[in-house]
Amino acid sequence: MRFNRTLLSTVLVVIALVVQVSVLARLQLPGAVPDLLLLVVVGLSLVYGHVAGALIGFGAGLLTDLAPPADHAAGRYAMVLCIIGYAAGLARPEKGRLKSALAPMTVVVAAAIGSTLLYALVGALVGDTAARHVGLGGLVFTAAVYDLLLAPFTVPLIMALARRTENDPISDPSGGAVASGWLSSGTGLRIGSQRGGLRVKVARNRAARAGRIKGAKRL
Repeated sequence: MRFNRTLLSTVLVVIALVVQVSVLARLQLPGAVPDLLLLVVVGLSLVYGHVAGALIGFGAGLLTDLAPPADHAAGRYAMVLCIIGYAAGLARPEKGRLKSALAPMTVVVAAAIGSTLLYALVGALVGDTAARHVGLGGLVFTAAVYDLLLAPFTVPLIMALARRTENDPISDPSGGAVASGWLSSGTGLRIGSQRGGLRVKVARNRAARAGRIKGAKRL
């Protein structure tokens, strides 16, 4: 991974983990807990791809496993987020451009459901049956709902920041357009194209004025 990718991913993961442990985990909501760390992994994976997504997911999950008040075996959530990051990276849009919010929102829901099921499956393999007592169906439903409600306020911003760390000409100008397009019209291309059209019109008007002034001077 590039240095700028690594730096941004580390900062976002640490911030998400602190908010997760100190704020979201103490809300005492029914069912699951909103998973901000999962949304960070999904947002970065949709920009960086499946390989980087798997690495980011593993690192984020391992930090979660080691951070207090973790009450499960180390490596359990690391494996879950590694798989989720890899799978989310496979859904990376072609050329890094988003045309609508449907695809990333679908990825968020699938990631929330998949991470809950994978976590429960790994727990069953190691003898942790806590999910059975809480109710796996309720955990899956509430996890999907909470993450879906939180996603529009976090994932577009995460993806916009991730695109700014890219050096290719396609990713840089489209970062802000994706975030604003998700929250407004649902497209990531209109704002950029409108700005480009305005710039062309201004340039043409200036050229026309310059030609008129030169013609008047000659007369």
